[in-house]
Amino acid sequence: MKCRFCFSGLVLPGIAAFTMVAVLFATGCKKNPSEVSGRKTEEKMAGREQVKTDTAAKRVKLETSMGDIVIELNEKAAPVTVKNFLRYTEDGYYAGTVFHRVISNFMIQGGGFTAALDYKMAREPIINEGNNGLKNERGTVTMARRDNPNSANSQFFINVKANAYLNYAGPANPGYAVFGKVVEGMDVVDKIAAVKTATRKGMSDVPVEPVVIKSAKVISATAQTADKSGGQETAKPQ
Repeated sequence: MKCRFCFSGLVLPGIAAFTMVAVLFATGCKKNPSEVSGRKTEEKMAGREQVKTDTAAKRVKLETSMGDIVIELNEKAAPVTVKNFLRYTEDGYYAGTVFHRVISNFMIQGGGFTAALDYKMAREPIINEGNNGLKNERGTVTMARRDNPNSANSQFFINVKANAYLNYAGPANPGYAVFGKVVEGMDVVDKIAAVKTATRKGMSDVPVEPVVIKSAKVISATAQTADKSGGQETAKPQ
């Protein structure tokens, strides 16, 4: 039986007076807000994005069919989620999966389906760490889930823009748990977000040409700020 992870009844930014029930699929069916010295470390400079990195943080490199994406994990803020993501990564689970749901000016989601859109069996779900202080800003990496807050397993999404309505807002609105941020390859994320999509096997917003995660590997953190080209704006609402 196929089912999907979802945002229920959320209004997508830029669409006036229109409420869309958007679904983040989990089964068949910015950047970190912390600032150094109280100043933002991201800025628009000659078409380049800059992200201040944490030399102690673990990183995962996603090698995709459209380029590499490096994610810096925030284990302090989201220990359960990071441990879960690393387990899938180290077990080689993500290799051969795809970004199966792509919505321009919103997010790209992957980590649960093959290129043939066959669901890949996942482990037991984890608790929702949406109330960890991290926000769904542009470039942040967040767990996908069903309506049940504690239903996330393998799937994640990368915010293409700031999506404040996905943030924790109390028990009645538990939000979606941010657990990392893209520190290299945001230009690749933007390219993926711009691909042509269609409906396949009853699933909407599926890239016509599969965007494959060839591998996911834990890599060493760097002590320097990562400069990323791509000509895109920094973590600001679009």
